[in-house]
Amino acid sequence: MRVLDIGSGAGDVAFLAAELVGDVSFREGDPAELVFDRRFDAVVGRYVLLFQANAASMVRKVARHVRPGGLIVFHEPDWVGARAIPAAPIYDRCCAWIQEVFRLSGTDSNMAGRLFTTIVQAGLAAPTMRMQTFIAGGAASADFLQAVAEITASLAPAMERHGVAASEEIGLATLAERLKQEAAANGRVIVGRSEIGAWTRK
Repeated sequence: MRVLDIGSGAGDVAFLAAELVGDVSFREGDPAELVFDRRFDAVVGRYVLLFQANAASMVRKVARHVRPGGLIVFHEPDWVGARAIPAAPIYDRCCAWIQEVFRLSGTDSNMAGRLFTTIVQAGLAAPTMRMQTFIAGGAASADFLQAVAEITASLAPAMERHGVAASEEIGLATLAERLKQEAAANGRVIVGRSEIGAWTRK
């Protein structure tokens, strides 16, 4: 198969696809505007549509690169269900900060509802969808909480710029450890952001 991965970033998805279909090559440019010598059997994108001002337009334009009957697959996040049971103030604040800074930056980090609508508005058949999330209790959530701390750290400058949280409030130097200690106390269960997959055929 010929597969077009859009918004490759570090290439993680492209290299996963390569394990299934063969060698990959990379091109820099707007995938909606690039021209290719022939069509693809599938177009895939992970964490791409949430950053588009007009996601339906992006899907419509990249779909022209796909042969009739080919696959169109997107994988996007949804933070709205992230929570701790019982409540964990540090974790809950981090999740709220992440959602708020995305919102203030003009990005919708909650794609569960938007993904279906985006694909249909692009003129494609209603997609099949699947949701998966991380869930673990106590110390078993440590790796996920480390990732939450790293996401918070990467967004911290934007959080300060938008007035979402000050650096002293975030406390990046100890954030990961505090998140892990909080989860370990009282047998808390950590529910992470959801991952939404949606796919259809052209």
